[in-house]
Amino acid sequence: MTTLSPRGAEDTSPARTDRPGLAHRAGPPLVAVLVAVAVWWLVTDVLTGDRLLTAFAPQHAVPAIGDLLARGVLLPDVAASLWRLLLGMLIAAVVGVPVGLLVGSLDVVERATRPVFQFLRMISPLSWAPIAVAVFGIGHRPVTFLVAAAAVWPIVLNTAAGVHAVSPGHVRVARSLGATQFEVLTSVVLPTARTHVLTGLRLALGIAWVVLVPAEMLGVDSGLGYQILNSRDQLAYDQVMAVILVIGVLGYLLDALARTLLRPRR
Repeated sequence: MTTLSPRGAEDTSPARTDRPGLAHRAGPPLVAVLVAVAVWWLVTDVLTGDRLLTAFAPQHAVPAIGDLLARGVLLPDVAASLWRLLLGMLIAAVVGVPVGLLVGSLDVVERATRPVFQFLRMISPLSWAPIAVAVFGIGHRPVTFLVAAAAVWPIVLNTAAGVHAVSPGHVRVARSLGATQFEVLTSVVLPTARTHVLTGLRLALGIAWVVLVPAEMLGVDSGLGYQILNSRDQLAYDQVMAVILVIGVLGYLLDALARTLLRPRR
């Protein structure tokens, strides 16, 4: 709809939008990052006289990332960690989604499993490390098991919550139209629970990434957790901090990717 100017002429100026500009959107995060780096530098380099702590300062840690890349050790460790994360998440999803659907669908199953699930959920996944190493040996498998053990509970609980969010009226209507149990599951339950399932997967990814690094300190010879121990043993504390930075950046990127891929589509 056109508007008239005070002189009666049509106003053909483009419509105003309330979208914030790039500076408005990127400014606050950039300022926060700069403040965090400044505090990091002050604590590790300016306010301390400890030479050991100075090795963790940004002017030493950031170039150490380039050193690790030049030595050809960083990228293989990143690939090993991401592979274990992917396997653990896949196992957790394959187990967690069906269990969550079952628990959410049958009240008797939920009441029966609640004490056991709550007991297991409150145990730190790293507590299972000695058992995992004894059962699976040294290598990828115990780490993958620990990652899956950490990631499965958010998936189970959020999937069950999604099933509970299904309106009983919708289920009754579907059954009155002759839908089978499988058709009710695929046409009514899963579409309604999808948002909860996706939220559970994203939460599980964050927990799995946190558990992965200490799990890789249990006798494996690759991965970011292993590289932290290896750098510490060599007294290369700048490289320790460099690997910590890489872990943080990768975790941020993984969460951003999950937020994009697992966003519910309308």
